[in-house]
Amino acid sequence: MKTLIYSLAFMSMLASCQNAPEGETAKTGDKQEASATATGTTYTVDNATSTINFLGTKPVGTHNGQMHMKDGSFIVDNGNITGGSFTVDMSKMEIQDKDTAYSYKLVGHLLSADFFDAAKYPTSKFEITKCEVLTNDSTGTHRISGNLTMKDSTKNVTFPAKISITDAGVTATADFNIDRTLWGLYYGNDKSLKDKFIYPEVNIKLNIQATK
Repeated sequence: MKTLIYSLAFMSMLASCQNAPEGETAKTGDKQEASATATGTTYTVDNATSTINFLGTKPVGTHNGQMHMKDGSFIVDNGNITGGSFTVDMSKMEIQDKDTAYSYKLVGHLLSADFFDAAKYPTSKFEITKCEVLTNDSTGTHRISGNLTMKDSTKNVTFPAKISITDAGVTATADFNIDRTLWGLYYGNDKSLKDKFIYPEVNIKLNIQATK
């Protein structure tokens, strides 16, 4: 009986341990110049239906959250995206963990100077610098590159996306990981913290809807 109890306890401990989030790792490099002459039709992001979800992990658990778009648009010419930019309102961040009692405290911490310092940097921004059509690629229909600005740091990130473009609108979804420390978000990134260690990888899931 003791052996069974120990085995169950060990299995429970393993189940509670978390690794870095799964997902396609975005390629990250230096800031690139965005096209100042992108031409085409502008599709405006629907803030009410577009979502930006994130997942952070640590050895003893995960945190799920959502950020909200302030404004954004795609520029489309001849059936392809030629430009666009998106602004995120950091003050409207939500935590969607099951432990709702802790969510308010966690949001406050994420918006503090330990992480995003939202009082000083109230928005984050993504500006498209390149969009390539992919052929027979299971990860997506397009490869998007853009300058991602968080706090006072800007890096160019590249990731696959599934994009549908019609005369009525644009739908874009993506699922990828970024390394938060590349934007100076170092809090908790020390393995000596053990169960308080926070993995640097953060998973981002985008579901963007835009219309004329």
